[in-house]
Amino acid sequence: MTEIEVKIEIKDIDKLKDKITSLGAKLVKSRYLEENTLYDFPSRFLYGQRQALRLRLENKKTFLTFKGPPQKSRKFKIRKEYETELKSVKNIKQILKELGLVPTFGYKKHRSVYRKNRLKICLDETSIGNFIELEGERNEIVKFASALGFSKKEFIKLDYIQMMMQRGIKN
Repeated sequence: MTEIEVKIEIKDIDKLKDKITSLGAKLVKSRYLEENTLYDFPSRFLYGQRQALRLRLENKKTFLTFKGPPQKSRKFKIRKEYETELKSVKNIKQILKELGLVPTFGYKKHRSVYRKNRLKICLDETSIGNFIELEGERNEIVKFASALGFSKKEFIKLDYIQMMMQRGIKN
């Protein structure tokens, strides 16, 4: 699957929630905590290839996600993404360890998820600020962002790890 998304830093999350629903988006997941851990080889091979392997804990569910290198785009983050739900976090951690992978970066965020047709709208509360993440087709992202009062100039292609590292947060 190809993921197309942008993030936009936001100031007032409550005001934005009202605006999102007034534009016809429906809340599909109320605010919950996500714990994300990136895994890589000690040589940082995946990082060097601009790829990522993420283990995400979300309520009582666990997901493993592989993200390929970003594709060229001036305004959007575009990359191949493969994700699967796992039964046992303990077993997957052991499998990753046996394969020689180690945790390299971790972070937490609170997330609320909305949908409008095929557009996924996430409100994220992180240690570096609050963001809206729009994922879907490029024209849907631009149209919805514009309806919220945002322009393409405000689009952020970076992921949270890159933003945290830029802001001096190391893990």
